[in-house]
Amino acid sequence: MSALALAPVGRRLRALARAELTLLGRNRGAVVTALLVPLALPFSVRPAVDQIDLKAEGLSIGTVMLTAAIGFSFLFAVYTSLVSAYVARREELVLKRLRTGELDDVEILTGTALPAVCVGLAQAVVLSVGCAVLLDAGAPRAPYLTVLGVLSGLVLCAALGALTASFTRTVESAQVTALPLVFVSMMGSGIAVPAEILPDRLSSVCALLPLSPAIRLVQGGWTGQLSAYEALGAVATALAWTVLAVFAVRRWFRWEPRR
Repeated sequence: MSALALAPVGRRLRALARAELTLLGRNRGAVVTALLVPLALPFSVRPAVDQIDLKAEGLSIGTVMLTAAIGFSFLFAVYTSLVSAYVARREELVLKRLRTGELDDVEILTGTALPAVCVGLAQAVVLSVGCAVLLDAGAPRAPYLTVLGVLSGLVLCAALGALTASFTRTVESAQVTALPLVFVSMMGSGIAVPAEILPDRLSSVCALLPLSPAIRLVQGGWTGQLSAYEALGAVATALAWTVLAVFAVRRWFRWEPRR
């Protein structure tokens, strides 16, 4: 597609993203969840992390807290925020009206997701700098892996948010339908509990969870302990989950209110 053809698409996406950002700013609950929860939750796991012999696993408190903070940003700034946003726009007939205009389905879903994704990206940058300075996490040894992990996590969470919204009836029930993925990811993907301390068999199973590859790339990029084979495996798993999630959204996303 030529640059001339892409220009109108960019303008439409920016307009939709600005409108969505305005709506997000008016929802105080969503703002607190998106901005403050990912920053506060890592400190709640600090006491448990202090009981772990991190040096034996080749980790430090800085890298563990950094990984947890970025993981919480994936879950709350992007995933749960978008589940509520998609459901609210659907039930208010916003999505239905947008489909009657120039925007196609991909543009509508992408434009709605852009503010949350940008918030998640900004938080990842701020948290990386903060942990590097305040918790002595240092600089990433393989920054390209960390960047790849952050980007793959953001894209996958946006797609999973749209998919979860497909099966969510009301905005009030959005937190309930999002809870299973949030809980499983916190416990098994290396966010609240470092994957290195899990039993080998359980760790192998948890490595296949949706957010595990992104978290592994983020942490591995910071520690430099991820081999080329392990990095390729994480990238392949993340790509497979993303393709599967996008296919499921195209197949099952609901544009009409669930009434």
